[in-house]
Amino acid sequence: MFDHIGVQAADVAASSAFYLATFAALGLREAVRFERDGALVVGLAGLDGQPAFWLSPAGGAEARELHVAFRAQDREAVDAVHAAAVAGGVEVLHAPREWPEYHPGYYGVFLRDPDGHNVEAVHHGP
Repeated sequence: MFDHIGVQAADVAASSAFYLATFAALGLREAVRFERDGALVVGLAGLDGQPAFWLSPAGGAEARELHVAFRAQDREAVDAVHAAAVAGGVEVLHAPREWPEYHPGYYGVFLRDPDGHNVEAVHHGP
């Protein structure tokens, strides 16, 4: 359904570093980086190499929490995201577990990003 999403960050470089370090096990990597109007913009890509998660500077104070879920190839990748988050001192909202209320096989970890957003790694499988 979605082609891409843009998230405004208080510090684009810090947010980019957070996402790259925390979600590396999912194949997340930097695809493009440029300046627009003197501000940093970063496009992150998954395994297909197409930038689909964009970080750009915030135009004002954050007013609400965003939730973004990144698809993992397997449960081990979700666990690797959790391990990277813990190693990086990231706030873990919910440790990896199965969430049967969503559907059988839904396995996810929920984290807090540098701007206070709820970000997730999820695997949809048995």
